[in-house]
This record gives sequence, structure tokens and C-alpha cells, in this order.
Amino acid sequence: VVLAGIEVFNRNNVFQKDPTPPSPPPPLPRPQQISCDRSHRFYDLCTINGPTILDPANSTLYLSAPTNSTTVEKIRPYPRKWEKPIMAGIQEFTLISNSKSPLCQAQHNLPAIVFSAEGYTGNFFHDFNDGFIPLFITVNSVFPDNQDFILVISQAQNWWISKYGDLLHTYSKHPVIIPENETSTHCFPSAILGLISHGSMTINPKLMPNSQALTHFRAFLDKAYNHGQNHPWKSDPPKPRARLVLATRNGGVGRVISNQNEVKHLAEEIGFDVIIFEPIPQTPLQQAYALINSGHAMVGVHGAGLTHSLFLRPGVVFMQVVPIGADWLAEVCFAKSARAMGLEYLEYRIGAEESSLIDKYGKNSLLIKDPATFRGQNWSSAIMDIYLKEQNVKIDLIRFREYLKEAYKKAKEFMEKEGAS
Repeated sequence: VVLAGIEVFNRNNVFQKDPTPPSPPPPLPRPQQISCDRSHRFYDLCTINGPTILDPANSTLYLSAPTNSTTVEKIRPYPRKWEKPIMAGIQEFTLISNSKSPLCQAQHNLPAIVFSAEGYTGNFFHDFNDGFIPLFITVNSVFPDNQDFILVISQAQNWWISKYGDLLHTYSKHPVIIPENETSTHCFPSAILGLISHGSMTINPKLMPNSQALTHFRAFLDKAYNHGQNHPWKSDPPKPRARLVLATRNGGVGRVISNQNEVKHLAEEIGFDVIIFEPIPQTPLQQAYALINSGHAMVGVHGAGLTHSLFLRPGVVFMQVVPIGADWLAEVCFAKSARAMGLEYLEYRIGAEESSLIDKYGKNSLLIKDPATFRGQNWSSAIMDIYLKEQNVKIDLIRFREYLKEAYKKAKEFMEKEGAS
């Protein structure tokens, strides 16, 4: 089965073998066993070190070699274990040793990494925050010497596999196994269940065997979507205008720039070539990557669409427009990662008069004047809806002009450094 360039395991050919020979074994083999690390707030990680049989019918993985003791472990392989309601929807896997295991029907010569594509999957931010960044951390932590492996992705939808086909294929060139689609058992030399997370949009080099950072993940994305080209869209004129990508949101979702046309004209007046970018779930990621990777600046209101800032080249300007009440979210979701990737990060925090909330709640409301006090420790869905869904933004063009001028200056500096590309 092929979905937009990514091959999914064909269950009709249950004796399919992987085309590559097995990787050489480590010089000092560890004892064959099942072990789980549950010491982290974000995730659990379980390892089956030894011949493993996955029975998709009952979501069980058997250590098929005899051991000294019987072990039974359970894991929901998704890195948000503190969020009980979300974790309840994640498929639970059982790991068991010294039990009668089923016969092997599809033999693989490579280890498996098992995780879930449920939870918040489908939200572009969470696809990276809870999926692809933790997968990058896990792969480089567990297999620091570029060992090959097979992805076993529980609860993965066909549209998700298709959307991220290029990226999944960059992790592993082998067919993706989706347990829920399988009727055959699958056998691996070993298996890892779960994804390691270092926190929101973060890779901590101190925790990585080869000191990888978010810049390495950015280079990995370039490998997936840019196919080795440094600057895919060179302009014909010898001195092109600085290109600004204005990430926009449509009506009904909140945090829309109500005077977007005026903002666009202002940016053009300052000297930018402005491209309106309104991502939708169907936007091909290679197309989005080509657009954003060619930009010299990106501006947008805080929201999942700003996850596309991962596609910006290091040194490019990234300006986040921060609505009232979203300061801490803006920092942990995008500001921190922007700095880690070497972007020229700017932040425009709107004033009360720029928020549509003032019309509903009044400028003297605690909700407007002091969101941190109003919120307290309670970032409930009701409060989140106020700040993230009810609120739109009407940017003060006089104040914003100075920010855009600064962004233009930095964008031109980047262009000069990069040879006007």
C-alpha cells in the first residue's frame, strides 16, 4: 500500500522481509529482558531487548526468548502522560515475557519504534511537539549510530500518513506498520515503545548522546522537504525585495487580524514583498516548506500555524504577534524554539485597544488588565476559549510600523549575508 510516497506494510504479503541485512550486533549484548523507565513527567519508555513478537489482535508484544522471571508491563506510547483525559484515548500495549507467544508471521530484521498517532494528533503544532520532535530525540538517543529501524505507528490515520509521508520516509525508508490494520503477527530483534520528550518544542543538547539540538532537527526537515537545495526560489532581479510571509488565520477560529489588508500594505510600503500564507490541513508540506524556506521574514499571530517557523532558515526574522493572555504560551510554544534555531526573533504584544475582547468585557476588566491574575493557576478550557477563540486582533499600524521597520532592517542584513537569496 502506498500513500503519497510512503509505503505502508502490505498485510497480504505476511512473509515480506526487509531489503536490508540486519545491523551488526553490539559487541557486548545486554541481557534479554523487558524494562520500563517511568521516571519522567512527560513520557514513559519501555524496551524489549530481545526477539519480540507483536500480536496486533491484542496489542501485546512478547519477548519470545526465555528469561529468569516473568515480566508484565503496560504502556500508552504518547508523551503527554500528565494529561489523563488525552492519555485515556491512547492505545495501551502490553509487554510480556515467559508467556506462550504466537507464531511469527512477518519477520523483520530491524528493531521497532512503537508510538501512537492519536491524542492531539491532527493539530499541526502537536504533530511536531508531541510527535516528530520527540521521535527525533528518541531515534538519536536510542540509535545514536544511525542504526536502521521500523516505525510501528498505532492509531495512524491514512490522511496523516499521507500528509507526513516525506518526513516519515526520512526517519525510516521501510514500510510503516499500523497495528490496527494488521491481522498478522510481526517479529523484530528488539523494540522500543514510547517517545522521549524534553518539553515543549525543545531538544536539550545536554540530554542527547551526540549533543543534537533543534538546529539539527531543522536540518532534518530540510533533508525531508528541500532535497538538499539551499535556496529553492532564487529571484531573477539582481537585488530582490525582502520577502515577508504573513501567516494568516481565517474566521471562526479566533486570533484573526481584522485589519490584515492594512498590515499587508504597510509592510509593502516599508519595502517587503508580502506573501499571504493561510495554511489548511490539505496544504502539501513540501509546498509550504518551499514558500517559508524562501522567506526573509515571517509574521503571524500566536497559533498552531506558527509551527511553520520550523521551516525558516537560521538568521531569518520571525515576529510573533502575541494576543492578550497568551504571553506564556507564546514563549513556550514558539519564542523559545525560535531562539534555539537561531532565528531573529521579535515579539509584538498587543495592547488592550488592539484586542476584540475589550468590546465584550470592557477595558477595566481584570481579564484584560491582568490576565495572569485572572487566570491564576487555572488554564481551563473556558479560559483558553476566551483568550484563544473569542479574541481577534486589530493591529495599531502606527506602533506596528516600527516593528516592521526593524524586521525589514534585519531581513536585509540576512539577505546581504546570504548573497541576496
